[in-house]
Order: sequence, then C-alpha cells, then structure tokens
Amino acid sequence: MTSAQPVPFLKGHGTENDFVILPDPDGLLELSRETVARLCDRRAGIGGDGLLRVVRSAAHPEARHMAGDAEWFMDYRNADGSVAEMCGNGVRVFVRYLERAGLAKAGEVAVATRAGVRRTHLAEDSGEITVAMGPAEIPGGDVTVRVGERNWPALHVGMGNPHAVVFVGELAHAGRLLDAPEVEPAAAYPHGTNVEFVVDRGPGHVAMRVHERGSGETRSCGTGACAVMVAAARRDGLDPAVDGAPATYTVDVPGGRLVITERTDGDVEMTGPAVIVAEGVVDPVWLHA
Repeated sequence: MTSAQPVPFLKGHGTENDFVILPDPDGLLELSRETVARLCDRRAGIGGDGLLRVVRSAAHPEARHMAGDAEWFMDYRNADGSVAEMCGNGVRVFVRYLERAGLAKAGEVAVATRAGVRRTHLAEDSGEITVAMGPAEIPGGDVTVRVGERNWPALHVGMGNPHAVVFVGELAHAGRLLDAPEVEPAAAYPHGTNVEFVVDRGPGHVAMRVHERGSGETRSCGTGACAVMVAAARRDGLDPAVDGAPATYTVDVPGGRLVITERTDGDVEMTGPAVIVAEGVVDPVWLHA
C-alpha cells in the first residue's frame, strides 16, 4: 500500500463471516499479501476472515471486461493475503457497503468478482440479500478427507472456488480446524480447497463447520453453504435440472443461518443477512511500520 494518508476502512460481517472493507473506487491502493495479512490480524490489526477492496470495475485490470455488466468489482483476499476467486458472504457485505455509501439501492445489484459477475437482490423490507451464485460444478472423482484417525469420502463441488464436502456423525469430528484437513488426492485441488463438515438437522435442514482455504475455521462460508446444499440434495436424490423443481435447504453455520435454493436452470441462490458494524481510518504510521 503506497498511500501516506490515512486509509478509510469499514468492518462488516455476514453470518459472522467478517471482513475488512477498503473503499478504493479508483484502484489507487497497492495491497501486498503482507499488508492484507496485517489488516486481517485479529490481535495486531483490524481483524477479519478476509478483506474486500471496493473498486470500480473499469479501474481494475482483472475486471475491466465486466464493467459493462457490473460497475463495482469485489477484489477479495483471504486473511493470509492470498487472492481468492469468490466469497459468498463477502458479496452480501459488499452490497451492504454499496447501499450504505449511496452507491446502490434496494433491488438488483450486480457485482463483478474473479469468478464472474454475481447478480444480487437487496430486499427493501427485510434487508436480507440474495446472491445468484451461479451453477455448481461437480467434477467427479474420488476424494477423501482425513482428520486424525478418521476419514470420510468427500464430494468435490465447485462454486467459483473449490470445496470438499463430507457428511459426518457429529460436527465435533472435524476437530479444531485451525489447520487444513488432509485432502486426497492432492491433485484434485492444486490450489488448495475449502472443507465443509456437515450433519443433518431435519428434512431439508443441515448444519456445517468449515475450514476456509487461507483463513482457517470461520463462522460462516457462503460458497461453502451453497456447496453443502448441492451435496445434500444429490445425496438425497434431488437434482432440480432433472426433476424440474427447485430444491431449497436451510444451512446452519456457527454464525447464523442461510437459505440456499438450487433452481431448475442450475443457478444456486443464497439468501442471508449482512451487517456493517464500524468504520474508521487506518493509521499510515502503523501500516508502514
């Protein structure tokens, strides 16, 4: 980051998946991996599961080709500073920021991401935000997840970023999730993966814990909840594209609840809350120390 001036920031969360938000409409900030990690540090920095940089699509080289469809680009980084393709909870918080800043209003809001344009709907009455997450991809192939002495077969699900979904008897079987669970074969996920552990709560109702690639265990993961919904539907014999009827699951995460629907055209929609909790400025002396 090259600016010597105080850098404005906000802090927000979606079902307690929390983010540092940096408004940078003209794309002037240079964010190194180390700078992002400092900002997301929970003891020495602001703290967050990731960072959302708000940039006009036309001002960012990775998003210029999407500028005609979405004015704003979500430059998302994991807590360790690594670049990520998408973050479902992050998109909702991103839209909430746009609304707060007067850059969007209730109704349809398009957001450019590294995984493509995501269409969202900001409800005027409830304030909840629905994100069209795109279709799930299920590459196939055998995948195994191991935690300690336990191992389970996993379903490989792509939601713009990679996921390994496993169904377990108890969520405690996931362990502490501070370190990434072992996933085999490694070639299935050349850039690492998010791992979701899932238990049933009732018909169309599951609960999950997640290890997010680059962040550790988080209180919620939007793309992970979508991957879990698709995995649960397939396990239960449901495929909306084949059945001709949408499928909806409630997905409980440690930080709250999301409602996920897979439609007959394959598009997966996620609905949930998003909250801005604080705003301020980053001290440039601390940042460049």
